[in-house]
Amino acid sequence: MRGFIVGVIVAVVLLFVAVLLIAQFGLFPTRADATPPAFERRIAMSALDASMDRHAPRLTNPVAATDQNLIDGVKLYSTNCAACHGGLDYKPSVLEHSMYPQPPQLILDPMDDPEWHIYYAVQTGVRYTGMPAWNHVLADQDIWKITAFLSRVEKLPPAVQQFIKTTYGASPESQQGEQREHEHHGGHEHH
Repeated sequence: MRGFIVGVIVAVVLLFVAVLLIAQFGLFPTRADATPPAFERRIAMSALDASMDRHAPRLTNPVAATDQNLIDGVKLYSTNCAACHGGLDYKPSVLEHSMYPQPPQLILDPMDDPEWHIYYAVQTGVRYTGMPAWNHVLADQDIWKITAFLSRVEKLPPAVQQFIKTTYGASPESQQGEQREHEHHGGHEHH
């Protein structure tokens, strides 16, 4: 039994040394426009979800989901988030394939995360992804308005849908065919 434990410890140490050597010799890919392997995406998403579950406080959104607050969330999203996460015209971001990992396209492929999870990601950012910590730029109430919008993007009240249609020239109904086409050609998953 002692030999087995020593063998496991030696294997772990050798694996750690191998990873360090690979990193030191520049063998890890660093291109932002590269497609990550599936295993890397799975590991990264699992790590992100586990970190959120461990660190994010389970807060309830203090901002009521009124039409005006959701419209404010739409405006804030359009100004601060759309460049990376896709615009309200239901088209993917022009930066979608320019970042590593690729930012989720939140309008084309809405999140199914609880509000506390969305809020924490927006507030604190996500390390090594290009997602900034918006708590240094936006007021807490504005982050909650974006959170309210993103958590309801698939079921917005008629007044908010009309605002998006009037302001951005698109609506979910008119874009369903384009969304299916995007998913067919490589839509993203997130949790």
